[in-house]
Amino acid sequence: MKILYGVQATGNGHITRARALLPALQQQGIDVDFLFSGRAQSQLFDMEMFGDYRWAHGFTFATANGKVQKLATVGNLRPLQFYRDVRQLDLTAYDLVLTDFEPVTAWAAKRQGKLSVGLARQYSLRYPLAGKQSASWLKTAISCFAPATHLLGVHWQPAFPDLLPPLLSSVVPAPQTATSYSQPPFILVYLPFEQTRRVINWLKQCPSWQFKLYAAGTELCTEDNVTILPLSRSAFPIDLQQCSGVICNSGFGLCSEAMIAGKKLLVKPLQGQIEQAYNSYTLVQMGKAEQFKQFSPELLLNWLYQPAAEPYPLPDPAQAIARWLKQGCATPIPELAASIWQQQA
Repeated sequence: MKILYGVQATGNGHITRARALLPALQQQGIDVDFLFSGRAQSQLFDMEMFGDYRWAHGFTFATANGKVQKLATVGNLRPLQFYRDVRQLDLTAYDLVLTDFEPVTAWAAKRQGKLSVGLARQYSLRYPLAGKQSASWLKTAISCFAPATHLLGVHWQPAFPDLLPPLLSSVVPAPQTATSYSQPPFILVYLPFEQTRRVINWLKQCPSWQFKLYAAGTELCTEDNVTILPLSRSAFPIDLQQCSGVICNSGFGLCSEAMIAGKKLLVKPLQGQIEQAYNSYTLVQMGKAEQFKQFSPELLLNWLYQPAAEPYPLPDPAQAIARWLKQGCATPIPELAASIWQQQA
């Protein structure tokens, strides 16, 4: 079996899902090619495991100062390029197209009548997560952006019959120790949509606490109580395990990893990005995070003194999804989801 796996590369969460699923697909003997879109190819990093992948411009949003910039987003659209990319993508060699909210592969599959599966957090937003009713237009918008024959959404709870647990790289809960909360080792910070200087100045207002801030385009340096580090797929997971809390935007992937590892969360949703708004709302309703919208030192200090969180174990759906794909998606999705959630301790 050979599949084309389209990955939306706007955020790292989609790529993380692909990294987690690829070994399971290969264990099933599935030959996988990749196409990434939504981020400049020069900005992709640590892509060796994906082999000789393809790249397309696709669609994404522009951001600045923690907000989606609507005019800049519209200005970055290239509809004619998208149309050409869809028409030129030949799917003859593939048995199935898997899309993680990647529109070029999704629309090429629809145009050529190819069996396709959508696997992404966005597909779960068709439902009233944590009791919050979806916007009336959202279900249509999601289906139009990246349509597929079968839709697999991912979520933190088995709230709906066809939503699966998160697909993540192996996350082992950190051992619980008698660490003093007044002087924790460090707090892990990842706020890629914010101005790095603004974040540093905010963290420095709590000088008795240590922070590790990961930011793109930086070199290792230290300013008072803040260590600034470049993005790293090897160092970041280690720091996630060793930290005493995580401050981040409300992207689905990192929030999932932090919850599983038992890290308390302080989240700042990207303003104007509806998925992050739903993620943040759900986390707060679950009691798994606090939300902030302004860089308030008082709010930060109050959160820092809160106790550690408990690990939130979730079943790993990778092997079940890979088998389901290999078998031609024959099993109804609710049965697939139920069998995965039953693995939860």
